[in-house]
Amino acid sequence: QVQLVESGGGLVQPGGSLRLSCAASGRIFTFSAMGWYRQSPGKQRELVARISSVGTTNYADSVKGRFTISRNNAKTTVYLQMNSLKPEDTAVYYCNSDPPVKLDRRDYWGQGTQVTVSS
Repeated sequence: QVQLVESGGGLVQPGGSLRLSCAASGRIFTFSAMGWYRQSPGKQRELVARISSVGTTNYADSVKGRFTISRNNAKTTVYLQMNSLKPEDTAVYYCNSDPPVKLDRRDYWGQGTQVTVSS
């Protein structure tokens, strides 16, 4: 079974923090690099943080120093700690493997979680 369930989004003021969680099915999670992606209206989905199966992390320049990705292999869960949030971080956030898992030859995505940074 393929499953990605994101949670933890919400409305936060600039400078605030949020922690996103993603429960992934073992089929996706095990032995896979995992990533957090985001998509703003009118823009393409982008990978903002990535963690390898052994814990090596990489970040987009736009979030480096502010976001931290982590994973709990026993719980097949990946997290994104977001600090010093900016209005431009407003987007729907998705987790997935890197590259994204395919179902019926198409990229499979969960429902995502909305993050809105606004005063």
